[in-house]
Amino acid sequence: MEKIILTGASGLTGTHIAEYFSARGVKLNCLVRRSSNINFLKTLDVEIVYADLNNPEELKEAFQGADFIIHTAAKVSDWGRYEDFYHTNVVGTLNVIEAARFNGIKNIITTGSISCYGEESSPVVKNEEMEYNSHYNYFLDKIFPSGMNYYRDTKAEMNERAIQFCCENGINLTIIEPAWIYGEREFHSGFYDFLKTMKSGLPLTPGSRKNKFHTIYARDLAKIYYLAYQKKLDGINKILAVAPIAEVQFHLLDLFCLKAGYRRPKRIPKFLIYPPAFLTEVIYTTFRIKVAPPISRARVNIFYDNIEYSGKKAMDLLGFEPDYSLEEGIEKTVRWYKDNNLL
Repeated sequence: MEKIILTGASGLTGTHIAEYFSARGVKLNCLVRRSSNINFLKTLDVEIVYADLNNPEELKEAFQGADFIIHTAAKVSDWGRYEDFYHTNVVGTLNVIEAARFNGIKNIITTGSISCYGEESSPVVKNEEMEYNSHYNYFLDKIFPSGMNYYRDTKAEMNERAIQFCCENGINLTIIEPAWIYGEREFHSGFYDFLKTMKSGLPLTPGSRKNKFHTIYARDLAKIYYLAYQKKLDGINKILAVAPIAEVQFHLLDLFCLKAGYRRPKRIPKFLIYPPAFLTEVIYTTFRIKVAPPISRARVNIFYDNIEYSGKKAMDLLGFEPDYSLEEGIEKTVRWYKDNNLL
């Protein structure tokens, strides 16, 4: 059997990939940090390997004898220092592919993001042929930079430098670029936070009735990684991992409320919520508060911007079709939160 290394194995995407591969008899070597929570991984038939992206020598040793690398580890947040995003997303990824080159590994899957193409409100359905345009020009962005841009920009730079490195070294690189992920064990993409807010009984939330918002259910995302692993595509390939249809966000969030048994909130016009959101972000930035503010320019805009991406390449090149409808995915997600006393 091939020796497959999965980085970021304890995270949202990583645990679902490990679960999906294990269910199909493919054993993974799950690379985690020593501080990672591996309780879920212990329920699967996987091998636990300890190494840190910031330690190139540890990675080279961990990759010995490996045939295939699936890299999902990243700093995913809308808050924090640029240096932390850069060191994990850019330098960490370059450490991974250098360790792969050092060990003669010729096939790598890495994890990008739809945000590399831009998450500004756009009527255009974006695809893999478009140039990266990661930076969102928020109000007073040059004075008060957005942590969400730190994530987007380092993801885009990561991809560009990984492509260059792999081209120069004859490595096959497939970049899976997911939309906003929801599913069991999701705590940082925004959907769990939304549900907690709705549970509190808050009657109002930002949002409109018109903008579309692209998502991917975590189990379907894991399937895309599995299909890409099976294909072992030659050369450089970027593949958007999105649901076939971008749902109207109003309906998407109301469906979460419906499945959770919460009252559906009324929407607040953007002009009412944006000023206090910006002020909150300024306060948190000025006083260097480490936790993310409850509301910010990025968090507000997500509720109003129209973002759509094409899933045609994943369907044509990999033969991807989702196993779950939007309603089924949300129902499973909410049930998991409730079963684990998280809601």
